[in-house]
Amino acid sequence: MSEDKKTQKDMMEEQMKQFYSFVESMKKSMGLPMVPDMKTGQALWVDQREVTLKFIISIDKIKEFFNALADGKLLGTKCKECGEVFFPPQKDCPKCIDSEVEWIELSKEGTLLTFTQINVKPYSFAHYDDYIVGIARLPEGVNVTAWIREKDPSKLKIGMKLKLEIVKREPENYYTYEWVPIE
Repeated sequence: MSEDKKTQKDMMEEQMKQFYSFVESMKKSMGLPMVPDMKTGQALWVDQREVTLKFIISIDKIKEFFNALADGKLLGTKCKECGEVFFPPQKDCPKCIDSEVEWIELSKEGTLLTFTQINVKPYSFAHYDDYIVGIARLPEGVNVTAWIREKDPSKLKIGMKLKLEIVKREPENYYTYEWVPIE
């Protein structure tokens, strides 16, 4: 088909193919589906799961968090004014309405507060076996929700110690974090 006979839809599909090819190359090189916005240069996270609606969101203000995951670190932010610690990280403190926050490395050990086994999964997680999601509190006072690397919920007890591990989740092929029971 000649250039002048291509429809807008054809041109868009071609551009999206090129874009997703670029995303795949970034994942291979960085381990993250993160690309710069072509207009602003801000960091974008490209969702990798197949859903009815795809989205691309700007993560530019918190891209340090994702870069740190690739380095095996878990970061939060701390307000320089009131000292409040945030996870997930925020660039603006909602408590004192101040945007002066600093990046801090968080502990990777926590205390289990609650958990649940997921048997009925959303479509985008249907390829996974049943899994357990838990919330644990870090010494810094923030709660972290993550998958727990344990198949048997009877082995988990509220109040038990867990450690957080940075992992590359497959088949999505990007970094995230999971709770692991401390033996």
